[in-house]
Formats: sequence, structure tokens, C-alpha cells
Amino acid sequence: MNIRMTLVAAALMGLAIGGAAYAKGDKTHGPKVTFEQLDTNQDGQVTEAEMQAHGAARFAQADTDGDGFLTESEIEAAGQERAKKKSARMIKYLDADKDGKLSVEEMGKRGGKGDRFAKLDTDNSGGLSKEEFDAAHKKMRKNRGEDKPATE
Repeated sequence: MNIRMTLVAAALMGLAIGGAAYAKGDKTHGPKVTFEQLDTNQDGQVTEAEMQAHGAARFAQADTDGDGFLTESEIEAAGQERAKKKSARMIKYLDADKDGKLSVEEMGKRGGKGDRFAKLDTDNSGGLSKEEFDAAHKKMRKNRGEDKPATE
């Protein structure tokens, strides 16, 4: 498999894993990769070769039988592993009483950025207008690198 095909396959795998997670209710969008993880020679620049190597490593990790192809079960397994790690992080950071479970109140504290509703209610009316809702959705999608309006 040439390098370009490896990159394409790794990108498709990322989309497939993200899609599988989304379909199961996990609205996150793929694993976060830091600049430092990609800059393997630590020269302050990420080269195409470093990105290709990262993609190939992710592909190889998901290709559990080593045949150079990803099956539906391999993609699903990679998504399940990611969901398992995310669940553990959520418990670790949000479980205030350390009982191993998350209450509605604990879940409401995700992100630790204060009252999310108040931030969305930009006119302080106590409710969200369609414009406020769409603006918040547009900002969220922009932050994720997506561009479709909420109403489509």
C-alpha cells in the first residue's frame, strides 16, 4: 500500500470510527492529536511524512489481523476502545462524590465553564431564540471544523 493510500485509508478509518461513535450517541469527533505527537523528530514542524507515519500507525493499530484492510468489526472495535477510554475520563473528572457513577448534577458540570445556558442566551431573555440556537450551533460546528447550519 503506497503512502497516499495509507493516508486516505487512515482518514476514512477516522471518519468511520467517528461515525460509529456518533451513531451510538458519542458526539465527539475522533481522537485529539497534538502537534507534539505528530512532530516526532521534535524540530518544531510537522512534515507530510510525519503525518503519513501517524496515519499509518493508527491504521495498523486498528488492523488487528494485519491484513492491510479494515473490516467492519475492526472499525467497530476501535470505536468501542475509544468510547471506553472516554467513559473512564468522564468518571475520573466529573464524579464529584467518587461513587463510580455520574448523576445529572455531575454531568451538568462538564467543561467547568460556568452556566452554559446563560452563555447561549445572549439577550438574557431566559430562553433561546432560533437565532441564538443557530449561532451557538454554528460556533460549535466551526470549532469542530464543520460548516452546516443547525436547521439543515
